[in-house]
Amino acid sequence: MSIGSSYHIGRSAPGPQPARPLPRVRAAAPLGRLLLGAALGHLLALGVTCAVFVRTHPGQWLDGLLLPRAERGGGYEQQTVLVDPARTVLATFGNPMLLAVLLGTVLLVGVLRRRLLAGVVGVGMVLLAVVVAGVVKSVLPRADFQIVSSSTHNSFPSGHVAAATALLLAFMLVLPRWARRWLAVPGAAGVSVIASATMIAGWHRFSDALGGVLLGVTLFYLAAAALAAGRRGDVDPGGGAGPRRGPDSAVGRRLVEGTVGLAVLLWALLVVLPGLAASVQSGLLVAIVVVTGVTMLAVGSVVFLARSAEFVVPARLGRRGQGHPTSDSGHGGTSQGSYPTARTSTDG
Repeated sequence: MSIGSSYHIGRSAPGPQPARPLPRVRAAAPLGRLLLGAALGHLLALGVTCAVFVRTHPGQWLDGLLLPRAERGGGYEQQTVLVDPARTVLATFGNPMLLAVLLGTVLLVGVLRRRLLAGVVGVGMVLLAVVVAGVVKSVLPRADFQIVSSSTHNSFPSGHVAAATALLLAFMLVLPRWARRWLAVPGAAGVSVIASATMIAGWHRFSDALGGVLLGVTLFYLAAAALAAGRRGDVDPGGGAGPRRGPDSAVGRRLVEGTVGLAVLLWALLVVLPGLAASVQSGLLVAIVVVTGVTMLAVGSVVFLARSAEFVVPARLGRRGQGHPTSDSGHGGTSQGSYPTARTSTDG
């Protein structure tokens, strides 16, 4: 034994150990299964909504109670001063040039944030939402129960609402984690406005708008599950979440986000809801509130369940196979040996 040392003679003192890499493959698999499970759950909800409101008497009766004679075309718009603004919203969102710009923006953000594959998948998701909605409306028969103010014309689900939902969630694929939370509230509000416009203008029933939201969210979870399963980890090498933050920073950021969300909710309750109540019938008001609530919950679930996913293009294996440390300008540090370091995040 050496004096003042607790180590045996001949045994070297332990030096600084290199950081052990996280089990990236095992960590990515549960995320993919979680997203796939969410997709199946929303698909089931979509199927139940379709079965109840399209194929059963109570469902068709409830649609007619909320929105009397609400169907696409035929002058079935609701009796409200909001009909003209609703038509303007639908005409603006349905502009092919605007849609092309928005989809191009998804691709551009994907390139800038090293998420080109996610951007391509997001654009395909929007186009697929429109195609699926059109196919379902054309092949799904609507039972005729001889309900007053109803018809056999099937308009389930709404293609406008499905496309709007898928477009919002396409941006969720290409944006970093911290940006998704800030997009969630205004994005969900925009989808709710489009869904409300389809009902006010008489283009769609309540169930159609609800089905459009569920269809868009289902396609997102399927796309996100496929992307998560196709990569070895969900770390953002581009520093999408910024420098590593401690617990105090994460708590403070959540407090700020919660305060902003609460302020928006109070504003909606005090300003928007009374204005709607004075402008629309009670059934339409209930339909708008329910669709808005479902949209907010669905988008919130996306932000929560995909909070650890960063769909970044992985670095080339050839650069990681070198036997010496390489600089990592995105993190401001180095990675040891042939193992990529994994950055932990406390922002949830």
